[in-house]
Amino acid sequence: MLSAIVILILSFAALVWSADKFVYGASGFARNLGISPMIIGLTIVAMGSSAPEIMVSANAALAGATDTSVGNAIGSNITNILLVLGVTTLIRPLIVSSTTVYREMPILLGFTLMTWWILQDNYLSFNEGLFLIACFIGFILFLIYLAKSNPKESDPLLSDDQDEIPSNLPTLVAAGWIVFGLILLPLSSHFLIESAVTIATYFGISELVIGLTIIAIGTSLPELAACVAGVLKGEDDLAIGNIIGSNIFNILAVLGVGALINPSVIDPHAATRDVMVMLGATLALLLMAMSFGKVRRINRIEGGILVTGFLVYQIALFI
Repeated sequence: MLSAIVILILSFAALVWSADKFVYGASGFARNLGISPMIIGLTIVAMGSSAPEIMVSANAALAGATDTSVGNAIGSNITNILLVLGVTTLIRPLIVSSTTVYREMPILLGFTLMTWWILQDNYLSFNEGLFLIACFIGFILFLIYLAKSNPKESDPLLSDDQDEIPSNLPTLVAAGWIVFGLILLPLSSHFLIESAVTIATYFGISELVIGLTIIAIGTSLPELAACVAGVLKGEDDLAIGNIIGSNIFNILAVLGVGALINPSVIDPHAATRDVMVMLGATLALLLMAMSFGKVRRINRIEGGILVTGFLVYQIALFI
C-alpha cells in the first residue's frame, strides 16, 4: 500500500510537469511554423492546464475504469470552483468583468446542465462522446471567431495565454519536448490510475469516489498554480478565465474522450449526487460574480464559503 501511495504522488508530479513541458514545446514548435500566436494561445496553451485530466481520463477508460474517468471530469470542475477559486479569493478578492458574467459563465452553466442531462440514464455512450467532442471543436472555433472579430476586446477566455508562448525556442528543442511529453504523459497517467485503483480497492472506495477526490485534486494543481500566480499579479480575469475555460474543457474533452474509448454504465451517484454538486457550485459562482454593488467582485467571505463547501463535500463522499 505504501508503494502505491508513493507511485501515486510521483505520478502526479510527473504528469503535471510533463504536461507543462509538452505545452511549452508544442506552442514553441507551432510558433516556429508561423502559426498565429492567437491560434496557439486559444488551442495548445488554453488546453494545456486540462492535459492531465485528459490523459488520466483516457487511461482510466482504457483500463475499463470509466467511473474514474467520469469522476475525474466532474470532480475537477468541483475542485476548480470550490477549492481553487475559493483559495484564490481568500488570497485576494477577485474583480469580475462584465464579459465574464454575461457571456462566459452562461456558457459554462449551459454545458454543466448538458452534462446533467447526458448522465441521467447512468450510461455514457459512444454517440454522446462524439457529441461532446463535436461541441469541444465548435467551442474552440467559437473562441477563434471571437478573437478575430474583436481583436481589441479584453476577454478572460481569450487574453493572456499568448504571453506563455515561447518566442525564441529552437525548433529541435521544441520537438524534443513534444516527444518527451508524448512519452511521459501517458506513462505517468497509466501508473497514476493503477496506483489509484489499488488504493481504492484497499480502502473499499469506489472508482467514482477516487476520481472525484484524489485524482481530481491532483489534476487540478495546474489550475491552482495558474490562478494564484494570476491573482498575485493582479490579473483577475486570467484567474477566473482559467477556471471557466478549464471547466468547459473538462466537460467537453475529458468526459468526451472517456466516452469514446470505453462507453459503459456509470455509477448512479454521478448523476444523482456529483453532477448536482457541480451544478450547484457553478450556480454559486455565477451568483457571487453578479454582485449588486458598483464593482462585481468575489470577496473573501464568499471564498471561505466555497472552500468550506469543498471540505464538506469531500467529507460527505467518504462518509
